[in-house]
Amino acid sequence: MSFEDMELGNALSQALKDLEIDTPTPIQMASYKVIRSGKDVVGVAQTGTGKTFAYLLPILRQLKYSKERVPQVLILAPTRELVIQISKEVEKLSKYLSLRSHAIYGGINIKTQAKELQEGMDILVSTPRRLFDLVMMQAIKLKQIKQLVIDEVDEMMNLGFKTQLESILDLLPKKRQNILYSATLSPEIDRIITDFFDYPEKIEIVPHGTPLELIEQNAYWIPNFYSKINLLNHLLDSDFSMEKILVFGRSKRIVDLIHENIDGSHKEKTEVIHSNKSQNRRMNAVKGFENGEISILIATDIIARGIDITDVTHVINFDLPEEPVFYIHRIGRTGRADKPGKAISFINEEEQDMQMRIEHLMKKRITLTEVPKEVEISKRLLEEEKIQLAGDKPYLPEVDLKQSKGAFHEKLDKNKKVNLGGSYRRKLKEKYKKPIKRSGKKR
Repeated sequence: MSFEDMELGNALSQALKDLEIDTPTPIQMASYKVIRSGKDVVGVAQTGTGKTFAYLLPILRQLKYSKERVPQVLILAPTRELVIQISKEVEKLSKYLSLRSHAIYGGINIKTQAKELQEGMDILVSTPRRLFDLVMMQAIKLKQIKQLVIDEVDEMMNLGFKTQLESILDLLPKKRQNILYSATLSPEIDRIITDFFDYPEKIEIVPHGTPLELIEQNAYWIPNFYSKINLLNHLLDSDFSMEKILVFGRSKRIVDLIHENIDGSHKEKTEVIHSNKSQNRRMNAVKGFENGEISILIATDIIARGIDITDVTHVINFDLPEEPVFYIHRIGRTGRADKPGKAISFINEEEQDMQMRIEHLMKKRITLTEVPKEVEISKRLLEEEKIQLAGDKPYLPEVDLKQSKGAFHEKLDKNKKVNLGGSYRRKLKEKYKKPIKRSGKKR
């Protein structure tokens, strides 16, 4: 099927031609007619499969310009970066349409945003928390919402937006179309679907938890942070296929440390994004990574989730994530648009249990590769690694009680006495056949 077969109309067709996109993805083909029918929809597909266009194309096809200043379509996304990205996609597709869209998110003065909302819009793209705050300020009304889209709902749950999301759902008109897209489904998401959706049609293109087939996965077992740094620098020096690399660290501190310890020759083309960085720096970092000015982007899971970056050749899991499904999200940043990609994981002893959980989820083994001889295994440890090593019982030798001599022996007679509660209590017990409290109160 081509976009011509979908009867998109002249305006959308021309916008797609300008973008040089001529073939819909499976999720776009499966979603188009269902969304246009007005049914509630639950779409399950991996990151990078075209979910955004899957709901925007049918919505824009039937959306009509309104003189009302309140929005007709509400799109909720978990992060500022994803809200900005969706808003840009709306602008691209609506280039030849007479409609207005607006994006709101945290990090910008809320009073300024409240004033901007008075200009009116047809489509509103927002994070749940900022929208809820603006609704409570009575800066925006949701009474005319006809279609609600919840994008990356699994990440909303992970970020703790469940309360705000449910509050917003309660404020919306009862008569509306609900559209939900996610890479995975969980019991929490299932409850939201049960409580707020009306017999939704489920569209599942790729079973959740399954990696894209175009991604080659391999891993190195490597013991600690500085050994991982040595391996990362070695790979950057020796593997010339590494052209556009996304590196994931487990925390803001680790991400900064990785950046500090990358060899100078690579550091010039490396940038960091996490929640402590300013909005402008984060957006400039993503822009530079996209256009090739930056070749290595180091990020935390929360910030990198939902950012649409093309032609990523390698994803490096410097640390494994806290949940197996996050691994799927990470590696989904490469292997897009029918192009091959590679995912490399650095795994220490503590992370091997997570490796097994990831493999169980994928129903596929990650290929183990021997650490190159040139890579130095460092004895230098981070403070948290020292604490863990000192308190980790498996590192202590086990004692074989059967073969032990002298370490365990019978107690001496003087140490076999049993505490009977003191002479005073023993005398009372002998007299009254039960212990009596000094106060004389019955207990």
